[in-house]
Amino acid sequence: MSTEKMEFQTEVRDLLNLMIHSLYSNKEIFLRELVSNAADALDKRRFLSVSNSALLPDSTTLQIDLSVHSESKIISIEDNGIGMNREDLISNLGTIARSGTKHFLKNLKDNEKSNLDLIGQFGVGFYSVFMVARKVEVLTLKAGESQAYLWSSDGEGDFEITEAPKQEAGTKITVYLKDEEEALEYANEWQIKNIVQKYSEFISYPIYFHPESTKNDKGEIEIKEAVRLNEKPALWRQNEKEITEDQYKEFYNIVSHDGGEPAAWNHSHAEGTMEFWSLIYIPSKAPYNIWNNENAHGLKLYVKKVFIMDDFKDLLPPWLRFVRGVIDSEDLPLNVSREILQSNKIVTQIRKHVIKKTLETLQNMAKNEVEKYEAWWLELGAILKEGFYMNWEHLDELKDLLRFKSTKTKDNEIISLETYISRMPESQKEIYYLTGDLKDSIASNPLLESFKNKSFEVLLLTDPIDEFMMSSLTEYKDKKFHDISRGDVDFEKTEEEKKAEKASKTEFKSLLKALQKALDKEIKEVRVSSRLQESPSCLVNSEDAMSSRMERIMEAMGQSKTEKTKRILEINPQHPILKMLKEKMDAKEDLGEWPKALYGQALLSEGSPLPNPIEYVNAINSLLTSNLK
Repeated sequence: MSTEKMEFQTEVRDLLNLMIHSLYSNKEIFLRELVSNAADALDKRRFLSVSNSALLPDSTTLQIDLSVHSESKIISIEDNGIGMNREDLISNLGTIARSGTKHFLKNLKDNEKSNLDLIGQFGVGFYSVFMVARKVEVLTLKAGESQAYLWSSDGEGDFEITEAPKQEAGTKITVYLKDEEEALEYANEWQIKNIVQKYSEFISYPIYFHPESTKNDKGEIEIKEAVRLNEKPALWRQNEKEITEDQYKEFYNIVSHDGGEPAAWNHSHAEGTMEFWSLIYIPSKAPYNIWNNENAHGLKLYVKKVFIMDDFKDLLPPWLRFVRGVIDSEDLPLNVSREILQSNKIVTQIRKHVIKKTLETLQNMAKNEVEKYEAWWLELGAILKEGFYMNWEHLDELKDLLRFKSTKTKDNEIISLETYISRMPESQKEIYYLTGDLKDSIASNPLLESFKNKSFEVLLLTDPIDEFMMSSLTEYKDKKFHDISRGDVDFEKTEEEKKAEKASKTEFKSLLKALQKALDKEIKEVRVSSRLQESPSCLVNSEDAMSSRMERIMEAMGQSKTEKTKRILEINPQHPILKMLKEKMDAKEDLGEWPKALYGQALLSEGSPLPNPIEYVNAINSLLTSNLK
């Protein structure tokens, strides 16, 4: 029996040296790589047997068998796939033929520190086994041939190939674990089963684990029955017409672990220049910690049914991070690195496809299952709003998905922009909205009085994200959005209303001047209002100024400005308080604490905090006391 000793190709020696002598955070992927190689060998035998039936007798069932010998610290992985001959062993296990792996190795050499985890996360095929192995043996017989070979190496620089006996076609890999704690943890039945089910649960061929034999009380050896580790089918690769609703819901809990039911799902298979499958779910309830957009996203990436990762953010934008499901590509390499994935054209196409399918699924739910969609929106709609300042490509689709509370909605009722426009009076030219902190508080804001009086509906935006969203949401179907807390509102006024407003500005000129002087530190301008009906005063912003709510949000984020924006105080000339103050001015009396009271009241009525509550309380107490006198 002849034995040949050969040296690894230079690139392989460099790669093995990095693997063996560097520290990696995720050594377990060696088993994923070996099982995946076994599955590839089974695929190849089945494929070649189509043209040569002798390569796969009818009595042969293609499968993968695993076992662990904890005492001797040995793991074995066996398949009855295509197998290898001498030339295959030299080509596949002695050299690096693929340029992608060479490029990977060059990156490691150029920047070893930042790339160390790439092997630990994604593997580089067969060689990853040397992260845990002190020695590896590969016994293999190629289908259709009679001579088997034993390949062995300690990963230090050379390998041996020896002729060896083997009856059945296929490959058996024997891994002798290192005497190190990080390697010996894999000499454990539970650990091996767990890793296989994590990465290879959906591989097409059965994977059997053969437990170690044990001795009973009589000292007799008992052989335990093999356990199949991958009985669940890859649902996403099945024909959707053959899958029941219950099966979809059951699989949702496998990929989401949230214990609930999905609101909707989309199952698709893309073919052509590239092939991939997607099964995406829209959760009905907010997933745990979803409001942190740095949290793990929900899509699991598979390559040829082999699990790669469940947190690949580039498959979906942050504003769709609530989506759960599976993406499976036939064209991505199994050992692809995160950096290569991020710039990969296939990933770009998959991303476009998944975004499109997700938006279509939401649109179908919004159109055909209105109540379900509205319930979903109240639960997760705020995340979708992030799309308005994170992308420019899908704004039109997002606009149709938006839902709002308004001055005309009740309880949990919400409306679309389409509905809002359909019930606009003919005289209304813009889409009016107001932002605030709480629906109850914002609904009683004095700014709404004239709109209610004219039956103009105003959208009420109470999510913090709304302030950012509205910077990009400027129009819908040729109707511009108008923040009623900014600038003035161009109502169509009668000649009589215009004359009355002009007269009030002249009449109250001295009072406006006095109020401006008293509130100069807080207020940019005091002017007569045409929007108030019942309240004595309100606060508005200049057209180009940052809103007070946005200032509070920025301050909470640690990005507050050194000087706050001064706002405009508007007064209602028809209100008894302002008429009384005008009389005081006409009689040349001091306004006392009234300016502070009006300013504080305007802040409170819109739901804003008082800058100095004690000062406001003292002003009110002073006015009440003087009234008693």
